[in-house]
Amino acid sequence: MIWPKLLVMLMLAQLHGPDYSIQAIKYGTIAQYPVSGLVIGAPEEEMIDIPLAFWVIRGPDRNILFDCGFFRDKWKKEFNIEGYIRPDEILQEAGLNPSDVTDIILSHAHWDHMGGIDLFPDAVLWIQKAEYDYYAGEAWQDNQSDGIDPEDIVSLVKRNLKGKVRFIYGDDVEIFPGIRAYTGGKHTFASQFLLIQADPPFVLASDNAYLYRNLQEMAPIATFAPEDGASNIKALKRMIALAGSIDRVIPGHDPAVFERFAGDGRIVKIR
Repeated sequence: MIWPKLLVMLMLAQLHGPDYSIQAIKYGTIAQYPVSGLVIGAPEEEMIDIPLAFWVIRGPDRNILFDCGFFRDKWKKEFNIEGYIRPDEILQEAGLNPSDVTDIILSHAHWDHMGGIDLFPDAVLWIQKAEYDYYAGEAWQDNQSDGIDPEDIVSLVKRNLKGKVRFIYGDDVEIFPGIRAYTGGKHTFASQFLLIQADPPFVLASDNAYLYRNLQEMAPIATFAPEDGASNIKALKRMIALAGSIDRVIPGHDPAVFERFAGDGRIVKIR
């Protein structure tokens, strides 16, 4: 006989998945970045210090990164990044060694989100199949490779040759129990965001929503395809609906994330 309390716990586990913890980690800051580069229609003179971040999702048998930062010096110089700590090093401050990372789910292929894959050589990489195909192929012929580091693509392909890349095929796909991937607007060819089906649920937006302001004002992200604003607004609304609250959608580059949640200002606990 299963005791009623245990039965309820089992039912909740099936509904929500494992009891994942979520942390946001800031590994650097781009000072005085124009808000108009993040929010379409923002005043040209408005500036903001934006964090460079990735997220740690821990379950009973997996340590998952959502994105993984970068380490190549050329990007530090190009963007004059302040307070940079290499992602594998700051992760140790959160209590994980690089070898502890079992999986990295990549929201998209931009340098500041995918550029750290070489720092975690044992991890299995998860990426939208369309994103992989495009940036390993015709993007370079179509002159649509802005923000994509060719060295990162080479590393991604090499990881695939070792059998350590897994493809996600489209929208609303369960990657692990309680973790689902959804395609966003055209920030990149096939960017994605995550729903963590915890109690309560959270959405990790990455660059599908740069700031809380995108969500609050239903203002599309400034992106490679500003004409794609309608699809981004659709994605913003969907993220809020999936999370059940705008406060449980975590944007990709908002300094407020590191003020709203408890922590030391660089590593904060979302749940």
